[in-house]
Amino acid sequence: MTVIGVLALQGDVREHQSALEGAGAQAPAVRRPAELAVLDGLVIPGGESTTIDKLITTFELREPLRQRLADGMPVYGSCAGMILLASTILDGRPDQEPLAAIDMTVRRNAFGRQVDSFEADLAVAGVDGDPIRAVFIRAPWVESVGDGVEVLASVTGPDGGTHPVAVRQGNALATSFHPEVTGDHRVHALFAEMVRAAG
Repeated sequence: MTVIGVLALQGDVREHQSALEGAGAQAPAVRRPAELAVLDGLVIPGGESTTIDKLITTFELREPLRQRLADGMPVYGSCAGMILLASTILDGRPDQEPLAAIDMTVRRNAFGRQVDSFEADLAVAGVDGDPIRAVFIRAPWVESVGDGVEVLASVTGPDGGTHPVAVRQGNALATSFHPEVTGDHRVHALFAEMVRAAG
């Protein structure tokens, strides 16, 4: 069976595990380099991106994680996970170290504070059927992408501009929103298929 770990330092770990299991994968919690080494793919959940960034260093995961990503391990990041996968972070901590798995610039808390959280129905490229009910909680958006990045979904921001909120580059997938909280496992099924295809 496909083994897709969930980085279990902070955030919606159990919800992602449940969604991955619903998509037919084993979904162990990952906190140590040895646990990272045996995965077919990894999910980096939502939470507080600056806290997760610090904990990646504390748990000595940064270099093993960068190496697995460089070797092509599929990865999916939601909300804070999207921020961590970016090549450039706007409005982050000065010492924050992005994992640079996707050639994109991401703005933290772009849609506003907790009170500005919202839901929207989104058509996501690669996800069949009805639009996905996307839940945005203190969400980032993608400010810009490099040539190799495919934009899967966008929304209109409070600034009136259109901003990508779901992107893919090779084996890396990221969303601004939280598909793990809705009971709709289609984004996780898409990622599980990416992991299986990567072999």
